[in-house]
Amino acid sequence: MIDYSVYKDLLIEKDNGILTITLNAPDSLNAFTAGMHNGLSRIWTDVHDDPEVDVIVLTGAGRAFSAGGNVVAMQTKIDDTDLWDQGMPEAKRIIFRMLECDKPIIARVNGHAVGLGATVALFCDIIIAADHAKIGDPHVSAGLVAGDGGAVIWPQLIGFARAKEYLFTGDLMMAAEAERIGLINHCVPADELDDKVYSLARRLAAGASKSIRWTKQVVNIPLRQLAHSMMDLSLSVETQSNMSADHQEAVTAFSNKRKPDFTGG
Repeated sequence: MIDYSVYKDLLIEKDNGILTITLNAPDSLNAFTAGMHNGLSRIWTDVHDDPEVDVIVLTGAGRAFSAGGNVVAMQTKIDDTDLWDQGMPEAKRIIFRMLECDKPIIARVNGHAVGLGATVALFCDIIIAADHAKIGDPHVSAGLVAGDGGAVIWPQLIGFARAKEYLFTGDLMMAAEAERIGLINHCVPADELDDKVYSLARRLAAGASKSIRWTKQVVNIPLRQLAHSMMDLSLSVETQSNMSADHQEAVTAFSNKRKPDFTGG
């Protein structure tokens, strides 16, 4: 029996082979906390090894899936780069362990999925979003490189041209547009989200589990290879951008509730 109570800021519920992981910081729209970040770097190994789990649903508490990075905490990581460096191995493990977990992961995108929140959702195997949700990766709007996985997964889902436009501008899109261009699987009315997600989860949980898991392993081989070839450089240049003048300007502007004035520094 695996003890999921050790994971901070994650709610874990298990029901008939379906494990629901809920990002649980609703007051901050589930912006990533240290506990959440650490937990998502480790929980996929437990899920992979748990004989009572066949399918995972990943979602957020309250109004959002996840707002991504905590802008207030960004200043702390500018001032103390050791704190930034401590998070880099976790960032790498989140992506690798999601890809290595052989059980299907369904993203239940109940609200906005932004930055790292979007990355985590898009690395799930099937993404289902409520129609009011917005999805995007605005790392550049904070003067940062989209290095925590966005640069890996977006081009694989929607092609290089579209991916570069969204990653260069940081624009968010509505779930309906995300479905149209193939970024997510389904966009549904909010009141139909649970039925869509959990009916699929139950169907997969009742399916030929070995065949489903082995199929996922095979399909994920090129994604795993790609992540291994890209993530070290991605996180390295994101680390460099953490020390840039433009990132500091973005954080200062957010604190002062004004638009940033980027200079390219």
